[in-house]
Amino acid sequence: MTIIPVLSPPRGPIAIPELLRGDTRLREAAQKLEATFLAEMLKSAGLGTSRTSFGGGIGEDQFSSFLRDAQSIELAKSGGIGLAESLFNAMKRSIDA
Repeated sequence: MTIIPVLSPPRGPIAIPELLRGDTRLREAAQKLEATFLAEMLKSAGLGTSRTSFGGGIGEDQFSSFLRDAQSIELAKSGGIGLAESLFNAMKRSIDA
């Protein structure tokens, strides 16, 4: 018999001080920009192009961009190539100046 663990219910939103909320927005914007950059780099590298033999056909061609975008978002969230951190620091300096 397989026992399925019971998960606790999700918690409500965590209160974030107003000062940190701006940093969170900047960091999210920097990650989105890095994800867009990574998606274009993955596209240029040929990720998502259909195979010539036994490929997925026109469906694979049409939906490969969604996969590429999802992969680039996850790459950026997990640290990426460091572009988001550099962008965040530059935007933070320009706001503080």
